[in-house]
Amino acid sequence: MPTNTLRQRLETHFAFTAHNTTWRTEILAGLTTFITMAYIIFVNPAILSQTGMPLAAITTATCLCAAFGSILMGSIANYPLALAPGMGLNAYFTYTVVKGMGIPWQTALGAVFLSGIIFLLLTFGGIRQKLVGAIPYQLHASVAGGIGLFIAFIGLRNSGIIVPSPATTVTLGDMHAHTVQLALFGIVLIAILQAYKVKASMLIGVLATLAVGIAFHQVQWHPSTFNPMAIRDTAFHLDLRGALRMNALEIIFVFLFVDLFDNIGTLVAVTERAGLIAPDHTIPRLDKIFFADATATVVGSLAGTSTVTSYIESSAGVAAGGRTGVTAITTGVLFLAAIFVAPLVGAIPDFATAPALILVGALMVAGAARIDWEEPRVAIPSFLTLITIPLTYSIATGLSFGIISFALLEVATGRGRRQHWMLYLLALLFLSRFIYLKTA
Repeated sequence: MPTNTLRQRLETHFAFTAHNTTWRTEILAGLTTFITMAYIIFVNPAILSQTGMPLAAITTATCLCAAFGSILMGSIANYPLALAPGMGLNAYFTYTVVKGMGIPWQTALGAVFLSGIIFLLLTFGGIRQKLVGAIPYQLHASVAGGIGLFIAFIGLRNSGIIVPSPATTVTLGDMHAHTVQLALFGIVLIAILQAYKVKASMLIGVLATLAVGIAFHQVQWHPSTFNPMAIRDTAFHLDLRGALRMNALEIIFVFLFVDLFDNIGTLVAVTERAGLIAPDHTIPRLDKIFFADATATVVGSLAGTSTVTSYIESSAGVAAGGRTGVTAITTGVLFLAAIFVAPLVGAIPDFATAPALILVGALMVAGAARIDWEEPRVAIPSFLTLITIPLTYSIATGLSFGIISFALLEVATGRGRRQHWMLYLLALLFLSRFIYLKTA
């Protein structure tokens, strides 16, 4: 098949013309997403290895599942959403399930597998799609804005610009620290590039900050041996019988609930930012998005890692111009390559990636201007969503406050019948989360 014909077919499949994008833009966007997500290659194994799972095996499984999930998402759903083992869920897996409850990691992997199968069943039954459809479109901008504040806060914390304080919760960090100064340099550089409408501003800013950090000896890299075949120590070691025998309902429920609503929040935020939500406020190909997410979780449990979910860092790629699945596929291919160069990928420090997260957050908050702040029924739930996502460090919790308050105000003002009954079911589910779950 001639190269041009193959290229044209791929461009048609990914709808390049409709999204007004190019190969260069999509690939650079995928690289940007990967750079902002690369920390998971080392953070996830560091957390899960405390369960007794072999570190090298988890590292390979993390890269493999991120690659599989991202490539699948890009290929079948055509969205610039990258996937990887979820932060928060890996901590729940380690500290609550394995260390807290004394459940073997093999059995915990079995619970993750079961949650993935339930995800697939809910997707095929259309339940997950209906839950997303029940979220009032008036809250879409507040979810995106809240997540923007969330990832900006993460960037400010990772860079050291903001640090913990016993007196005021958080406070200004040490402005004389070289890493903080490098992060500030990155913020200024990316901001200037964005002002000049440079599409690769995020990637250029990260790489330039990294280069300056290397020049001033602020990047620590310790070469280490790494064997990708170590994945044999965790692959297919899940204990399904153990998960079925024990009272795993609570564990599976947490894996289901947190991933479901974190994923919904991320999905709404990224598609809102990318302009991919349809005029009727629906998200096209939602079933394919959820199929990719659920399948990645099942594969992740088989490989030896916790629940795989969509990453909000995908918004960095969207800010760089990514609009199609090529962005996610590029990220996935880079995760696949990272299996063999994991020590090198780990050399990218927080001060280099933090500026991208901070300024992506700024771009996402801009959508809050579309909220009808003059109408209390919309303004109050929107504000609660916007503020509680970063302050509770949980997308699911922020979404909970927004949905519950919106439903209550609709009923209290006599407008309850104007909303779909799924909205109230969703509000009850969120209420049950607060009543039944103490954390997560």
